[in-house]
Amino acid sequence: MSLDVLSEEALDRFRESADAGKVNFTIKYLPFQLYPEASKEGEDKYEWYRKTRYGDSEEKMKMYETLMKAYGAGVDIKFKFHGTVANTLDAHRVIQHFQEEKGSDVADRLIKSLYSQYFENEKHPSTDETLLKATADAGIPEAEAKAFIEDHNEGLMDTKLAIREQKGNGIDAVPYIVIEGKRRDITLEGAKEIEEYEKALHQIVKESA
Repeated sequence: MSLDVLSEEALDRFRESADAGKVNFTIKYLPFQLYPEASKEGEDKYEWYRKTRYGDSEEKMKMYETLMKAYGAGVDIKFKFHGTVANTLDAHRVIQHFQEEKGSDVADRLIKSLYSQYFENEKHPSTDETLLKATADAGIPEAEAKAFIEDHNEGLMDTKLAIREQKGNGIDAVPYIVIEGKRRDITLEGAKEIEEYEKALHQIVKESA
């Protein structure tokens, strides 16, 4: 259950609305891997997407690239499509640890840095270098961050168990977002327009009155 870049923009917009003072939303990130079989070393992102998602069709891949760039332009995100796609387990391990230790705001800054590095700067999603930059961007002291990141076993079992729990809950796609309310929860699965996320946030406020 993680926020994608468009739902983050929706939440930023909500916080500037008249409803923002009525309900306080706290973000909690839970780990989930779409491709747990991906190698740690990884492979070229563009080639991987073209072969596994678009039947090795250059035309379809170009269409996807054009669509994502258009989405990104609307929220000031400059998507790039090379770099490395790889196993993200270490990134989840770091996010979960520092979310627990330092709270949701730090976890949010970690996520934003990881998104920017991967989607805009074509960085590997979970090398020590990537993770150290993300923790620095989140304001975590370097010595503390480095000690945890370089001990690849610390927190690993808990993260794997949390991923297994999400799979047991029937989650098989991302983003998967649950907005908890007083009367009911609203679940949004798969990519949505910003307006759909905003509508759900305001609906929770309405029902919580």
